[in-house]
Amino acid sequence: MKKIAVLFSGKGTNFAHLAKTFQGDIEIALAITNNPNAGGIEVAKTHDIPLEIIDSLPFQTREAFDEVLVKAIQKAGVDLVVLAGFMRILTPVFTDNVKAINLHPSLLPRHKGVEAIRRSFEDEYLEGGVSVHWVSGELDGGEIIVQKTISKSGLDFEAYDKIVRRLEKEVLSDAIRVVLS
Repeated sequence: MKKIAVLFSGKGTNFAHLAKTFQGDIEIALAITNNPNAGGIEVAKTHDIPLEIIDSLPFQTREAFDEVLVKAIQKAGVDLVVLAGFMRILTPVFTDNVKAINLHPSLLPRHKGVEAIRRSFEDEYLEGGVSVHWVSGELDGGEIIVQKTISKSGLDFEAYDKIVRRLEKEVLSDAIRVVLS
């Protein structure tokens, strides 16, 4: 059975979807958050997934945080790391040592970084979507693994946001299966 680690910073809705989806075929061997107040902590507890809370605030540098993060991941012996709402810019300490994919709520290379859903909705294109890509040294710049589009026609922002968030779960699950097959 293949093992993954899931990294998150917030509510953990995509993490929760993975915990429900991968029962029996892929093991979530570790969950890590950099936010001691993240809602996803409850997801890990509910599903009995080993959890590490590594608060990023006390670290003097991003590299120092990434060193601790990489050690925790390597200790777990996972086949793949999945960034699902992990709101950290990672340094080469991480990107050079960890095989990882990232979920991003836009059609990359458009709208890298934060507020991607809103920026995607407000741009001039007729379609938006979701991407999963390899994590690299460039923010949201790694090779795309899976990408799915949606039409923005007739949608207000709330409807678009809801569709993107639903699509994220599907695309992330698909990408993990593609990478681990």
